[in-house]
This record gives sequence, structure tokens and C-alpha cells, in this order.
Amino acid sequence: MKKKFKRILIINPYGIGDVLFTTPVIRNLKEEFPDARIAYICNSRVRPFLRQDKFLDEVIAFEKEEMVKILKRSKIDFFKKGWAFISSIRKKRFDLVIDYSLNFQFSMFTVFAGIKTRIGLDRKRRSRFLTKRIPLEGFSDKHVVDYYLSVLELIGIQPKRFPLELNMRKEDLDAASDILRMKGINPGKDFCVAICPGGGQSWGEQADRKHWPAVKFAELADQIIKELGVKVMIFAGLKEDSIGNKVSNFMKEKALNFSGKTSLVEFLSLLSKCKLLIANDGGPLHIAAALGLNVVSIFGPVDEKVYGPYPDQAKHLVIKKDISCRPCYKNFRLADCLHDKECLISISIEEVFDKVKTFYKDKG
Repeated sequence: MKKKFKRILIINPYGIGDVLFTTPVIRNLKEEFPDARIAYICNSRVRPFLRQDKFLDEVIAFEKEEMVKILKRSKIDFFKKGWAFISSIRKKRFDLVIDYSLNFQFSMFTVFAGIKTRIGLDRKRRSRFLTKRIPLEGFSDKHVVDYYLSVLELIGIQPKRFPLELNMRKEDLDAASDILRMKGINPGKDFCVAICPGGGQSWGEQADRKHWPAVKFAELADQIIKELGVKVMIFAGLKEDSIGNKVSNFMKEKALNFSGKTSLVEFLSLLSKCKLLIANDGGPLHIAAALGLNVVSIFGPVDEKVYGPYPDQAKHLVIKKDISCRPCYKNFRLADCLHDKECLISISIEEVFDKVKTFYKDKG
């Protein structure tokens, strides 16, 4: 007989794209255990949008980097803070944890937290403290979401492939509309295109390996404005604002440049007012997919079948070059590039513009 769980904890300490990949898991759990209380441990950056998830009862922020800083300063303070956090979780009496951290410390934490059923993915035996686990070399032959969903089979659930979900508060959406009106845009009427020329922070110094050239984004934006007569917005996070500013500076036409000027919630709200997103591989394309936007995504070293828009459907168009060395990001490792980013450089502005026109609808 399938066990019924009453208090469920999900752990994923990573970025917004990765956390969005778990939203179909959350919905499956709520459908299977409608009376269960479901909580989620994440980092503080993604907490604002997870708190709007209608299937979650609690969102708990945990900053691993903060704990590392405390450890460097004082081992005593580290153990005090760590045990206080563990104790707070123990008091909640979870009977199931699903750990997507692929992290030794988190899998050990679930034991100290007193959770009896502990399931997840296991890479290099880092999740050895889980009671049931699926060995993982890397994400390679199917989408990451499907890997995450497969963990549910360990407790007898045959998962459904629900789409990614992202819920927004009405007051945040209204605030975004007000911002756009002040900029001369009618959110309900104007056809707005968002451009995200960055690729996220997860690759650190090698992040530019995922970037289609800024000058091409600029020329594409100019062409979109001139030929289609639409409004263009440029978005980039605080640590990537220089990329967004480059695109804006290279442009001849006028676009709204929000690079480095919005909070996560403001970005989500403004993006939701757009009809189309053009982006490199990264979190924004998954946000757009979850919001129901049309997406034109540009993929270089990463396999779009694994990390691309989910689920694959008519609203998502991927542009990539099938060259022999691609994809070169496999099993969490990025190979050295010996071809000067040919997989991205060789993608022309016209190729991307043709995809954009597929989604454009003249409302005149």
C-alpha cells in the first residue's frame, strides 16, 4: 500500500531556473497528497517568487554562502547557527524530504532533521544519507525536469509532465503596468519584446560562453523596432548589467533598458507584460516559459533537449547550430572551447529575426 505523507519538505538551494524545474514536482505532490503540508528550502534570491506558489505552504530561506562565511569567522557560531536551523526543521516533523541539492551536507542535514523518508538524486555518493536515491552521472539524455520528476517514482508516484508554474501578485503586476505607462507604453495594447542578453551567474567567469554577441542583440533589436514597430525592453541582473548596457549603447533605435535597475519581483512583473522573450540559455527563458510567454532562445554549449524550454511546444523556438563539438557542457563539466564560440557566433541575426516574426502578430 502506498504511504501517505502529511508533511513534505523539498530542498533546492540553486537559482531560479533550477527551482522552476521543480514546480511540476510540487504540483504532482499536491495532487497525490492534497491534505499534506509542503515546505521548500531555497536561497533568499528565489524565495519571493516561490512564496506565491499556490501549492506551497511554507518557503524557508537558507544561504549556504552565509554559513561558509560564519564558519570562516567562528566554528562555534557556525555550529550554533547550524544547529538552530536543524532544530527549527525538526520541530516541523516532516515525514518526507525530497533533496535536489546533490550535496553531501544537505543529505546529512536531513538525517539530523529527523526525517525518516529521504529521497533524491545521488551524484558521486554525495547523497548517501538518503534512504532511497537515483544514481546520477549528469543530466544528459532527457530534460532536467524529467530527472526531477523521476524521483517521485521512489515513493510510488507516476508523475505527470505538468508545465512550469510561476504565480504573480496582482499588486506587483499593477506596479509594472504603472512603470510602463510612465515610460510611454500601453501594457494592454503595445506589442512588447523582452531581450535578456546575459546567461546567469552559475558559470562564473565562463558565463560569456553562453552569450550570443551583444552587438548582434543590438542589431536584432534595431531590426525588430524598425520593421515590426514593436517596443523593446532590455533586462540584465545586477552582476550582468554591463551586458545589457552594451546592447543598449550599440543600438541606433530607442529601447527601454532595465539592466541592473529592477528587483527580481519587478523583473518578473515587467517581463509578464511582454509578448515575447529573446534570450540566451539561462533562467529568464524558463521564467518566460512559466509565465506563458512566447520564447526564442539561443543555445550554444548547452544541450537544449536537457536545459531548454519545458515542455517543448509551439510557443518555444530554439536556435542552435549542429556542429560536431556541440554540446560541450556535459555531466556538469564545460570543455575548453577550441573553436572560438563557433556554435554561437555562427548564428546570424536573420535566423533569429525569422523566428521572432513567427510569433509577431500585427494588431494594427
